[in-house]
Amino acid sequence: MLTSAPRPSPMTATVDLDAQGVHHGHLRLPHSRDDSAWGSIMIPICVVANGSGPTALLTGGNHGDEYEGPAALFELARTLDLAQVSGRIIIVPALNYPAFRAGTRTSPIDRGNLNRSFPGRPDGTVTEKIADYVTRHLIPLADIVLDFHSGGRTLDFLPYAAAHALPDKDQETRCFAAVEAFAAPFSMKMLEIDAVGMLDTTVEEMGKVFVTTELGGAGTATANSIDIARRGTLNVLRHAGILAGTPDHQDTRWLDMPSSECFTFAEDDGLIAFALDLGQPVKTGEIIARVYPIGRTGLAPTEYRAAMDGVLAARHVPGLIKAGDCLSVIATITEHP
Repeated sequence: MLTSAPRPSPMTATVDLDAQGVHHGHLRLPHSRDDSAWGSIMIPICVVANGSGPTALLTGGNHGDEYEGPAALFELARTLDLAQVSGRIIIVPALNYPAFRAGTRTSPIDRGNLNRSFPGRPDGTVTEKIADYVTRHLIPLADIVLDFHSGGRTLDFLPYAAAHALPDKDQETRCFAAVEAFAAPFSMKMLEIDAVGMLDTTVEEMGKVFVTTELGGAGTATANSIDIARRGTLNVLRHAGILAGTPDHQDTRWLDMPSSECFTFAEDDGLIAFALDLGQPVKTGEIIARVYPIGRTGLAPTEYRAAMDGVLAARHVPGLIKAGDCLSVIATITEHP
């Protein structure tokens, strides 16, 4: 049975991805809308290439309300010294650009969650078209992919870099070596509760080294979390041999998410009052938080207890929570995976 060739991507780069030197431009995606009949979405991109060597793809803003990655990558694109580069660095600081401009997790155009839209479609929604271009035109160029995340407006995390357990143990080892080189305060062997359509899975299935992060959140970025992102990016580039120098090794504490018992989800709407802060230890059965009904006084709160020993690695923000929201994540302290 004959199959037709994949439809070309409607997205084009205004810079030559193979050219030597430093080039700033856009990924242009045609998007006809009420206020611009022949309009386009212009996603900033920087390509820094010098001689031969590996290629790193650095992305932030996969979710538009997560700011550590964009802050570090916009600065890196401006300040990288070409003479220190051996290979190529492709920087897309705000991958889901419509969501980034709106300060929302998902795109305001189609409500698409980019990190649940891979591998995408060239004839799909705006979000699917972005995913398709990344899948077919950027990831194949890369040897290593670093995709920044944090908790956005509804979660706050301990600052960690992470990789996943993989069937290919050689690939897994290379991923965790890059996580260790990143040298965040914490390093995580990460479990996903919803891995379908993720950039992570797409990159890993192509056999690439993949590193992700959760660097705080709560809808903002701090000086400390941005510094962790900036320093970690330079460390990963040095580890890969793309940037001159050696990684700035700092102590990291290894964590694991061994099972679904790590996650607690709210079963009630209300006011959340945590019994412990991020990084604090917790024992099985101990109270993580209480959720108070807010319709009237005198009602007892619902208590949420830990299903395992560990430390509080993530917590819901802000103060009100809805049934079904992720309330907390517990991680276990472990040795290097």
